[in-house]
Amino acid sequence: MGTVVLAELPGRACAIAASLELVGERWSLLVVRELALGNRRFSGIVKKTGAPRDRIAARLRALEQVGVVRRVAYQSAPPRYEYHLTESGRGLIPVLDALTAWGLDHAVAADDPDRPSFRRAPWQPAEGTP
Repeated sequence: MGTVVLAELPGRACAIAASLELVGERWSLLVVRELALGNRRFSGIVKKTGAPRDRIAARLRALEQVGVVRRVAYQSAPPRYEYHLTESGRGLIPVLDALTAWGLDHAVAADDPDRPSFRRAPWQPAEGTP
């Protein structure tokens, strides 16, 4: 997994700054969100994030390099891949949960017609579900 040397970071060097060096670009966490939701294929990730294809390709490469995502071939001719969260990537799910809660409290208007009526993140199992 990729790591950051704290002494090489500008400003106040801390674990937050180091984390943002690895996964802080906007599309990175949206890629992680899609993988957490079970969306494994490139075209689906592009569609559900709304990002340009080149951005998602770059984010997937970067996330693979730092050990957040792993690429698995599912077809050889032409080569096609699925993407999966690693243990490190799954470790970001509580971050997604916190961003979901914060977004509902502070970023999404209470009267937004697309606002979910529940606080449970979609990748969390419903209560009583194994």
